[in-house]
Amino acid sequence: MDIAFYGSSLLSSYWNGAATYYRGLLSALARHGHRVTFYEPDAFERQQHRDIAPPSWAAVRVYDATLPALADVIAEAARADVVIKASGVGVFDDELLAGTLAAARADAVRVFLDVDAPATLAAMRADPRHALHAALPALDMVLTYGGGPPVVAAYTEFGAALCVPIYNALDPAEHHPATPEPRFAADLAFLANRLPDREARVEAFFFEAARLLPDRRFLLGGNGWGDKPMPANVRAIGHVSTNDHNAFNASALAVLNVARDSMASIGYSPATRVFEAAGAGACLITDAWEGIEVFLEPGEEILVARNGAEVAGHLAALTPERARRIGERARARVLAEHTYDRRAASVDRLLREALGMRR
Repeated sequence: MDIAFYGSSLLSSYWNGAATYYRGLLSALARHGHRVTFYEPDAFERQQHRDIAPPSWAAVRVYDATLPALADVIAEAARADVVIKASGVGVFDDELLAGTLAAARADAVRVFLDVDAPATLAAMRADPRHALHAALPALDMVLTYGGGPPVVAAYTEFGAALCVPIYNALDPAEHHPATPEPRFAADLAFLANRLPDREARVEAFFFEAARLLPDRRFLLGGNGWGDKPMPANVRAIGHVSTNDHNAFNASALAVLNVARDSMASIGYSPATRVFEAAGAGACLITDAWEGIEVFLEPGEEILVARNGAEVAGHLAALTPERARRIGERARARVLAEHTYDRRAASVDRLLREALGMRR
């Protein structure tokens, strides 16, 4: 099938946490024989911070963030068998959603891919004129980055014909064990952009743990933290290219995951970083959220903390040998159950069934 995919960016992870999700899922779909064209706006300095070249498995169309350029790429939806509009493009989102649905052929499959379902659903509840209310009747399905049964129930209540979570996963070719590097050496490493609905939880789980363990080394990667007051034992290094993620995850005793507020409250929403770190064989410590055991076994394949004190407790008790065992178990689990090839097989089946019904 020809797939037209409208998203934030495939080429750049700069202020774009969904990049590795798109890359893993779409490259795996290409291995199923699908032809993917990814449409991304030239916005937010992402094109100046690319971390991959245009890949062999997808054509990438970068368009100016203007209405005339938008009209051109919307028109190209008519060429596709499957039209996918992702949430959070960041430029003309509502116009893209309505425009691509209108431009798609009558026999084409129409999909909304929600990479932040809890936030989207909250916005829909708050605004009866939200663009998705009008779009849902025309959509064949909603796919979500996570959220489990609560998100499926909410989208069904809003009128979605079908809602299926397609979770983050591991691309073993991209994320794997690497040689530790001194520039990323730490006892606990954390990688995330600074966002309003994450900052308080980062304060509680990461900075508080650093305050409780002043003799341990803490490493913070990601955009936006430059002016944030933090303990002296925290070293902030700014944006970390996806090319460096394996070394980042392999160089610390443990790696921390902290969910955003909305993801933590609804559960069943493992971040991309969880699978990247597990794929690198890292020992993961995560904040507590419902559904963790669906992906990794607490205490055996991942360590779970309810607050910064518990993060500090895990870290203080962790030996290199135990960290290695936990990381090895996590890697084995995600390789067996949570790869993008498995996720793509599910999406491939859904698209083929929907296309058959359309035709």
